Amino acid sequence: MCKVSFVVLLTVSVVSFFAGMLLCLNDYAIFLDWNIVSVNSCNVIMSILLDYKSLLFMSFVLYISSLVIYYSDMYMLGDNNLSRFIIMVLMFVLSMMFLIISPNLISILLGWDGLGLVSYCLVIYYQNVKSYNAGMITALSNRIGDVALLLSIAWMMSYGSWNYLFVNNYVLENEMNYVIILVILAAMTKSAQIPFSSWLPAAMAAPTPVSALVHSSTLVTAGVYLLIRFGYVIEMYSMNNFMLFIGCLTMFMSGLGANFEFDLKKIIALSTLSQLGLMMSTIGLGYYDLAFFHLLTHALFKALLFMCAGVIIHNLNDLQDIRGMGGIVNQMPLTSVCFSVSNLALCGMPFLSGFYSKDLILELSLMSNFNLLIFILFFLSTGLTVCYTFRLIYYVMVGEFNFKSLHCLGDENYGFIGPMMMLVIMSVIGGSAMSWIILDTPMMVCLPFYMKTLALVVSALGGWLGFELSFMNLYSSFCLLNHYLVSFVGSMWFMPYISTYVVVSYPLYGGLKVARVIDSGWSEEFGGQGMFKFFYKLSVLNQDYQFNYFKYYLMSFMFWVLIFVVFLSYNG
Repeated sequence: MCKVSFVVLLTVSVVSFFAGMLLCLNDYAIFLDWNIVSVNSCNVIMSILLDYKSLLFMSFVLYISSLVIYYSDMYMLGDNNLSRFIIMVLMFVLSMMFLIISPNLISILLGWDGLGLVSYCLVIYYQNVKSYNAGMITALSNRIGDVALLLSIAWMMSYGSWNYLFVNNYVLENEMNYVIILVILAAMTKSAQIPFSSWLPAAMAAPTPVSALVHSSTLVTAGVYLLIRFGYVIEMYSMNNFMLFIGCLTMFMSGLGANFEFDLKKIIALSTLSQLGLMMSTIGLGYYDLAFFHLLTHALFKALLFMCAGVIIHNLNDLQDIRGMGGIVNQMPLTSVCFSVSNLALCGMPFLSGFYSKDLILELSLMSNFNLLIFILFFLSTGLTVCYTFRLIYYVMVGEFNFKSLHCLGDENYGFIGPMMMLVIMSVIGGSAMSWIILDTPMMVCLPFYMKTLALVVSALGGWLGFELSFMNLYSSFCLLNHYLVSFVGSMWFMPYISTYVVVSYPLYGGLKVARVIDSGWSEEFGGQGMFKFFYKLSVLNQDYQFNYFKYYLMSFMFWVLIFVVFLSYNG
């Protein structure tokens, strides 16, 4: 089943890619409508939009998902339910396809809810307490966005259409402002922006192939893709500054937290959160095509990074703590090459795929009009990205080998190496190829020399700082404040506790009080328990009455017998 799915998805991906290039070069789009039902002059329509954005994104999603399925055939080899796992992954990809090709909010909701439901099933796949907790926080956080999308659908009913292509006809309407706010809220929950960021590292409880798919091109990118489609309306209603601030804050928070994390998958998850913040801030700057470009290039090297992490974890007997790794480059050279290429592409190393999008975003941000805080957050977060990447490379590949002496590490398994090599090729050439297709060729970037080299200088400083952090023991300090500071930064600014304990504790305490006072108190007194006691007392009284009535009857009978005996004796 894995091989068949791999071939079918890869074939459709190639066809979709060339069709998208053709539409892009000809500036052409295909729009299909199917009127399902008409209610109150409001038509429920299944719409399909095939333009270069939807086709190219669909091509990348199918390409990555085909390689993930091929990779899963070996990674999930001992699983008795491999077919069920592959079917769930295919349902996940199908939901993403619905979301990509739908310009209609109702048909978008079909894919949107499908992503939420199937992601919950995949996160709890291993069926333990940690997976259940992670699945619930993932499902409930995304549910906020689902409700926002449903409310936006209800609000747009008065406009006669749910198609976002026609929203620009109503940009002068004040009510449309609320729809855009709800759509932004939905996108923030799905793409895990502050304050909804805590579910994304928790979703690492899913199998690693799922993480490679979810964190590269499907679930977390759905919100960014939706905002790219609504981009011109967001600009009309001046929501750009809000999105720019939220994106920069998310980027800074996740980059800072990844430097204090020791779980390999959580570090990569926080790097995904950082890149999502970069895409959101790019949308806030008004560069929607550039955000889409970075969305595509990020999907390539992030899927590769998760695949390499999965191979390392698989070979180290499910060890995820980077302090137990080290010296992998001597044992697994091919995996180390793939791991290094993906990490360097993440840092924006020149002439890799991440460079063409990330460097252009930073240069165009310097040409934009924003304040000093955004400037500091932008470039400090860029330095932090290189910082945690070089720290991760040192712990995993360069340092001392900290695993047990009896081990069996190697690159001989082509079920892992094949998909990774296909993604390495795309991670190297994908950025330049996509920049030729998507971006306009005559793009003038006019900056002074110190600003032009600022991104490279910040990246170099971040790499040096990450190397120095590898030798520091951050938790052993003479100052207690330092321990609290590290705990605060390393726990994503206490966001997981705020999203769970703070939100849940008072309702649970109130529920306990309600259960004791009402369910076990007055409700029982006047409800079933009270009625039981009432009828029990009635039955006792009835029994007493019946018993006493029999006693009086017996005494009366004995009295009349005595009278009869006396009468007989007197007559005798």
